[in-house]
Amino acid sequence: MNKLTIALPKGRLFKSVVPILQEAGIVNRDFDDDSRKLVLTDEDNNIDIILSKAVDVQTYVENGAADIGVAGKDVLLEAGAKVCEVLDLGLGYCRLVVALPVDKGITNLSQLAPTGRVATKYVNVAQRYFDQNGIQIEVVKLNGSIELAPIIGLSDMIVDITSTGTTLKENNLIEIAEIAESSARLIVNQVSYKTEYKRIRDIIEKIRAVISN
Repeated sequence: MNKLTIALPKGRLFKSVVPILQEAGIVNRDFDDDSRKLVLTDEDNNIDIILSKAVDVQTYVENGAADIGVAGKDVLLEAGAKVCEVLDLGLGYCRLVVALPVDKGITNLSQLAPTGRVATKYVNVAQRYFDQNGIQIEVVKLNGSIELAPIIGLSDMIVDITSTGTTLKENNLIEIAEIAESSARLIVNQVSYKTEYKRIRDIIEKIRAVISN
């Protein structure tokens, strides 16, 4: 039996996914993402676990360094990842939205000016979305504290993820459009899905059974 490699993001999602893999019988040992090791092995099941930054999981899977991975839909959309998205795990639910200061008095996309400046780390998602809606934008890429940009005049609006909307409200921002819903997805390398089809389908169905309970 060939060794399969699974790429998992460090952090909260890792701690949610590993118990699912254990309950599904895919791995039998405990894993700790605080470990200094970046590759953890389950010898009994012939599986390696790669510990990765969330934004890099799809890169490992797309390029064949990992057979299977768990990545947020928002990350997959931004990367345009060429992978097989096989299962919605229902973890880490959030939404990608357009938001701007409340005091602008704008409540929907149709009220926007034909041009504008958008702050976001989702550069590709934002560009595609505004292009589709006929609005010309200049994108300012930020990696954190996106909500700060319109407050200090760096941008007219933002594209960011929100789960409860609390952070937007705290910064006097209002959501005017939803671009996409996001949650953790099980993804598979396109070649691996063909060469290890039976074993990977078995893993998918075992995971599906656990999260359906």
